[in-house]
Amino acid sequence: MPWTPESAATSPGDGMSAMGTLPGPAKDLGTPPLWVAVRRGLANRCPFCGVGKVFSGYLTVTRECSNCHAPLGLLRADDAPPYFTIFLAGHILVPGVLWVEKTYEPPMWLHMVVWLPLFAIICTLLLRPIKGAVVGWMSTLGFVAQEQEAEAAREAAARAPHA
Repeated sequence: MPWTPESAATSPGDGMSAMGTLPGPAKDLGTPPLWVAVRRGLANRCPFCGVGKVFSGYLTVTRECSNCHAPLGLLRADDAPPYFTIFLAGHILVPGVLWVEKTYEPPMWLHMVVWLPLFAIICTLLLRPIKGAVVGWMSTLGFVAQEQEAEAAREAAARAPHA
């Protein structure tokens, strides 16, 4: 049976509710509203329950939530987080680059010494929360169910005898 937010609400978790304070299984684990899921993802929390972690490493999405057992590993963010990270970092830093160039006209090597490491640091710091937000966003779009159906079809095709 595929995982659904409704099935997680009745399955035993770690004894914590969605708020993390009351004993017993979580009662309200429906698909969260967009901004709630994005905010939880930004904070490295499960978009469904808000308790478990999204990442098991720096950018490795955990296989499933430790609290509600949502299959977060099925949510493949692919190229969206780097795109949004570069877009945001560019909008934060490029005006400064252009202002410094127009005002002081430093040599190109100085631009490279200052701005390249700054871009690398900003992108490294932004990438993980942005990927968490994308995973949260994807959770509201129903990608978990689609990926579970596709995975079940692949497994059925692998088990079927070849002609």
